[in-house]
Amino acid sequence: MIRNRISPFRLSAVIALGLAGCQSQILPKAPEIADLSTETQRGERPTAPKGACWASDETPAVIQTVTENIAQDAAAHSDAGYLTTTVQEIVTPREKIWFQTPCPPAMTPEVISTLQRALAVRGVYVDKPTGLLDPATRRAIRAYQSVRGLNSDRLSLAAARDLGVVASDFGQSVGQ
Repeated sequence: MIRNRISPFRLSAVIALGLAGCQSQILPKAPEIADLSTETQRGERPTAPKGACWASDETPAVIQTVTENIAQDAAAHSDAGYLTTTVQEIVTPREKIWFQTPCPPAMTPEVISTLQRALAVRGVYVDKPTGLLDPATRRAIRAYQSVRGLNSDRLSLAAARDLGVVASDFGQSVGQ
């Protein structure tokens, strides 16, 4: 009598494939990404309600390099061929942007620790919460905000709200 033996590896593969068919085919909807660029203002510092705090940053210029080959006329030149020209053009000029931020007195170590935990949950902060706005925290803030249209390491009030770190009136300075 001949017996077929299934190796443990093969058996686990068969079980995994069988269980995969039992999983729900409905995938959770990806979370909407808030567009923080809608809460920025370009140019001069905006007039704001009393007690509001603002930060500024500069968007980099977008430069495009265009290379063109121009055919030369053989009759006009002794060496017929192509003349290559390269020109750089500014597609979008650098500009200053302004956005509302939580005011400095409100950024307590407890609030910053909460911010660090919220950024960690979203996978952009990997250190332990320290309660300090250190370089690692600023990098995480930039990573979180840049995919939402604001490339800055300064926390915007809109991002703080989106992260659930602050309430809507939290941006006002203390005592105002």
